[in-house]
Amino acid sequence: MKGKITPSLKKYFDSREFRERYHYDGVLGALWAPGKTTFRLWAPTAQDVTLRLFKRGRGGRALEQFPLAPGEQGVWSLEVPGDLDGVYYDYRVTVDGVTRRTADPYAVACGLEGGRSMVVDLRRTDPEGWAEDRAPARQPETVIYELHVKDFSWDPASGVKPEWRGKFKAFCQEDATLNGDGVHPTCLPYLRGLGVTHVQLLPVFDYGSVAEGGDPAEYNWGYDPVNYNVPEGSYSTDPADGAVRIRELKEAVQSLHKNGLRVIMDVVYNHTYHLDSWLWRTVPGYYCRQRTDGTPSNGSGCGNDLASERSMCGKYILDSVLYWAEEYHIDGFRFDLMGLLDAPLMNRIRRALDRRYGPGEKVMLGEPWSASDTAARPGTRLANKGNLTRLNRGVAAFCDATRDAVKGSLFDGEAAGFVNGGGLDAEELACCLRGWADGWEGAPHSPAQTVNYLSCHDDWTLWDKLIQTGGRAPDFQSLHPELLRQNKLAAAIDLTCQGTLFFLAGEEFARTKYGVKNSYRSPAELNRLDWNRAWENRALVDYYRGLIALRKQAPGLMDKSEQAAARLLTGGQEADDCAGYLLDNSGNSPWHTLALIYNASLETVSVYLPEGTWEVLVDGESSFLWQNPGTVEHVVAVPPVSALILGQR
Repeated sequence: MKGKITPSLKKYFDSREFRERYHYDGVLGALWAPGKTTFRLWAPTAQDVTLRLFKRGRGGRALEQFPLAPGEQGVWSLEVPGDLDGVYYDYRVTVDGVTRRTADPYAVACGLEGGRSMVVDLRRTDPEGWAEDRAPARQPETVIYELHVKDFSWDPASGVKPEWRGKFKAFCQEDATLNGDGVHPTCLPYLRGLGVTHVQLLPVFDYGSVAEGGDPAEYNWGYDPVNYNVPEGSYSTDPADGAVRIRELKEAVQSLHKNGLRVIMDVVYNHTYHLDSWLWRTVPGYYCRQRTDGTPSNGSGCGNDLASERSMCGKYILDSVLYWAEEYHIDGFRFDLMGLLDAPLMNRIRRALDRRYGPGEKVMLGEPWSASDTAARPGTRLANKGNLTRLNRGVAAFCDATRDAVKGSLFDGEAAGFVNGGGLDAEELACCLRGWADGWEGAPHSPAQTVNYLSCHDDWTLWDKLIQTGGRAPDFQSLHPELLRQNKLAAAIDLTCQGTLFFLAGEEFARTKYGVKNSYRSPAELNRLDWNRAWENRALVDYYRGLIALRKQAPGLMDKSEQAAARLLTGGQEADDCAGYLLDNSGNSPWHTLALIYNASLETVSVYLPEGTWEVLVDGESSFLWQNPGTVEHVVAVPPVSALILGQR
């Protein structure tokens, strides 16, 4: 069977003996200097390693080739004199008599399609002013906007230069407007005014499911790692030049920083695009998990699982994260299928980032689940939902419980949640509001570990889910008033839950993929952000904007401490499908108490208020009432399918 190793070799790779003999703490890869380049490759099972140098990143014969010398801890090395900046290379690695060609798994640059690595002077890839680039100051709240590079600007109505559409460079156009009208902001200026604090980019490392030199419209989400430490070439204006993709990603990060936005990178350290990866070709079997019979583990659903618990695999992942943070000024990391990685590694990454950049300066979040069971070494504690309490408090996890409670299960398109007629009792809704950090066994330490979201890239969009549960013939394009009310109510609940806020790009304007749930390789035309729709549905966009702005004034909602749950003072069922709560909002805010009322019923509900005068901050129509609030006392009428947020000074 392809990819199978012997059970005895699996046992050896998992052993303390192997770790103590071959673990290497130094720097690996091609280390450029003006007068020489040092090549280091960790290949402890190899009998021979040969370096080959090339003029181009693809095609052509080798200019020269050199044998590497074996050394301690399984590291092969060689110094080549001269300035090799821009020279491409690969290795021929012989293990058990079988010679495999491989790129360098530790490479930081590569050629077209990623098949050859490239030596690079990284300083020449720095844009002007890069040394002075800094992330914008941390805001009191984190609001994450999940975005695919191509989705962002593929729409011709984006007003982005045609040659920049779908590229990193689109993040550098500060004057983008709808069809270039100079009036309606799109892309970067649109993001600037939305109120989000972080842009989370779907994978921007080199991935294998799109041909870099092929049709620009070719599309994939990019969860198919090939070169972990190299940017994806299809997002650059010249993927054949290994330096261009590096410079242009840095320019994108620099531009986002300049415009007040931090950048989170979606990272996929749980599997490789194919089992036959550069990691496999270098040390066959080591970096991947195996079942007891030596066959590949497949908890990722992608044919292989990285063995993060093996020391050099864990080092590889940690080194990669630190490299992106340092070289590209990345401000946070979202770990795909984090439940396949081991919890001790996640904690080491958290500690390393905190030591280097300051506590909490870099965001860490991940999916606390896997596609199926994985064959981790016995005794390995994985970073899944069952082990949240074993994770550092600075490692957050996506909360599927709130997602499903609000809109319905993602496993059944017709299953409804609270806002679309599925019902919910007041206590369960209270758990959502506390970020589920309220003391039950296995609960997160605090809301700091909870990521609240209603939609993300790999599910129906929120709008498409509401359409499917609406009891009508699917009409995804029309902006149905009753579904817009459901959308606003869902947003009001999500943005008043304690925890970290996250939403899919375009959720705020009822983004539709026309019912396609898993659009990972659907056409770019389907996945793109529809900038005309963003302006047609400006009222919903403004509703999100107002909720975000209000939340930044609400200490009771932003509290990430272990005492945060105690701020939810009272709560009860006001009527069927209507619940209300009081929240201690003491702190730096105009309102010491908030009243949060959510009415998912089709009837107006009268709610009795505690004594005193209450200001109306948000209702079902506007989330900006707090700018000039009216007042109510004693009792208030809450219209059907709407939220009401009140504040008392």
